[in-house]
Amino acid sequence: MQLYCNSLTQVSRLKTKEVKIGDLLLGNNHPIRVQTMTTTDTMDTIGTVEQSIRCIKAGAELVRITAPSKKEAENLLHIKNELRNRGYHTPLIADIHFTPNAAEIAARIVEKVRVNPGNYVDKKKFEQIEYTDAEYAEEIDRIRERFTPLVNICKQYGTAMRIGTNHGSLSDRIMSRYGDTPMGMVESAMEFLRIARAEAYHNIILSMKSSNPQVMVQAYRLLVQQMDAEFGECYPLHLGVTEAGDGEDGRVKSAAGIGTLLEDGIGDTIRVSLTEDPEFEIPVCKDLVKRYATTAANDGNIPDIEKVPYSPFEYRRRPTFAVDNIGDHHVPVVIADFSKTENVTPKHLESIGYTYDAATDKWNISDAAADYIFTGHNLLGFDLPGTLKVIVYPATWNLAKDKSKYFPIFDGAGFVNGKWKSDTLNFVMLDCYNDQTKLNDYTFLDEIANNNSVAFCLSSTNKHAMPSVRRMFMELQNRNIKNPVILICDSNWQTADEHLIHYATECGALLLDGFGDGICLGMTASSYQRQSESVTNASGRNYLNNSTTEQFINNTAFSILQATRTRISKTEYISCPSCGRTLFDLQETTSMIRSRTNHLKGVKIAIMGCIVNGPGEMADADFGYVGSGVGKITLYKGKEVVKRNVDSAIAVDELINLLKENEAWVDPA
Repeated sequence: MQLYCNSLTQVSRLKTKEVKIGDLLLGNNHPIRVQTMTTTDTMDTIGTVEQSIRCIKAGAELVRITAPSKKEAENLLHIKNELRNRGYHTPLIADIHFTPNAAEIAARIVEKVRVNPGNYVDKKKFEQIEYTDAEYAEEIDRIRERFTPLVNICKQYGTAMRIGTNHGSLSDRIMSRYGDTPMGMVESAMEFLRIARAEAYHNIILSMKSSNPQVMVQAYRLLVQQMDAEFGECYPLHLGVTEAGDGEDGRVKSAAGIGTLLEDGIGDTIRVSLTEDPEFEIPVCKDLVKRYATTAANDGNIPDIEKVPYSPFEYRRRPTFAVDNIGDHHVPVVIADFSKTENVTPKHLESIGYTYDAATDKWNISDAAADYIFTGHNLLGFDLPGTLKVIVYPATWNLAKDKSKYFPIFDGAGFVNGKWKSDTLNFVMLDCYNDQTKLNDYTFLDEIANNNSVAFCLSSTNKHAMPSVRRMFMELQNRNIKNPVILICDSNWQTADEHLIHYATECGALLLDGFGDGICLGMTASSYQRQSESVTNASGRNYLNNSTTEQFINNTAFSILQATRTRISKTEYISCPSCGRTLFDLQETTSMIRSRTNHLKGVKIAIMGCIVNGPGEMADADFGYVGSGVGKITLYKGKEVVKRNVDSAIAVDELINLLKENEAWVDPA
């Protein structure tokens, strides 16, 4: 039975309909296409053309340009002609929100139009309105009347269309019936898709974007299931986490959402929405896609699963019992790998959130401080901070004097046959379904099962580790084994972006399904050596800032937990990638707001370039900073406007005052 993908144990592309965008074919097992969106003013023809060319040279296969009104839609012709005159034939996409007239103009010019069903016809006033069935049907008729002309123009001109739902811009009508839910996102798109199909128009791509990767993943899965149930076929899917932000956080959040779906074979084109110049989005897209350029037909010995013992359409953490501070109600722990460091000193611990003050003989512990360190064969020669504990091999553990601070790690058979075990906490490693193991090789699980001192450490040496580890989680559930689990993920990639993508995809996919009570990231020896020399991304940003690889890995671990909403350790920024509608320097403003608020653990701040998308797409932010005119900002608390037309020169100060008024502010340490 197909659930929402071909297989939960093998990476296998979902079969989708073929769509033609200019000369580019998408879906139907064609390569996963990468795209971006310009940030220039659409009326600046040459500026938009030159930025588009930079994106195309970086590898963009599709370029999207905003067309918020008729004049911008008309100017798309000049942009297209200039690009074609310069020898560039990459398909162009017009981004439409509130203006059907602009969409109908653009559809006659460019190769693809994107419409948002939440605000193409429906109004969004954040009002709760009760609809009878008859009233609801009348609204659908109104949508059909307004949307059908665009469908017919697209048919006539051979123009493709993306029906792009955004979590934060669901209409009041959808919200009233379905709530602010993934299913509401699906139905919003399906209403438009049904109208298009009734007109025999099928050159369609769909998307289900959200700034929350949990919501985004669930919505795409539900959409696939709904299309298959209703039509017996699936349209190609454009993947993206909207308003992901910038830097490491933007990349991790995007990879957690997009990578989770690519692991399931879902996705025909992707866009990574970063608050950076658009050409810097493309290398991140490429890093995501290249993981699936070749896939093993049969990776390891992963057994099929007849019945899935969890729901992939809602987040519910796997039930476990607690072993020390791991599992049950505890937030997922972070384990730092210091096994490649011969002599760990207090100075080394600064990279994982612990700073020792010799004058006061006290440790300062950050919100992103690792909970455990793995040192392998090495005991430490100094007293540890009160909350930090050490994982070592059994023979080394036996030599440790303080058994309340040191805990042993075994392989499965080693634990069963081991002489020395902790009464409190033992870590047991399992390599899930590699080429040498089969399901019946895990008989020792029954001997370890529900031992209240054991936390499992799951990893896989298979090329695509996530399906192997996920299958082991299903095995644990089927056997009613409730021991907590640490996710172990090593990387053999080279660049910082590649490592981020790898970690966020492999671990993020499991955490988003409720699997995992801790995370330990590492690098193979060759990768570790490379990264100790330099850890930079494609845009030249140095992720280390003259620090260490251990700090990079520790920050990444906490970023993954933050992105998957499983452990909150810092401020979250929902920041749009900018476009031609943006009314201020988004990158500079985001940096300024971040520098003054990044100590506010757990507060979600949205920084949105314009009023067109701002109030909707910032979705579940606590506070919002939204451009509302040239040099003017509107401030929000949740979805409520608090201050309008604030001068941009004082708007950041006013945002901080708003945080203080709502008791969301604490002074920096």
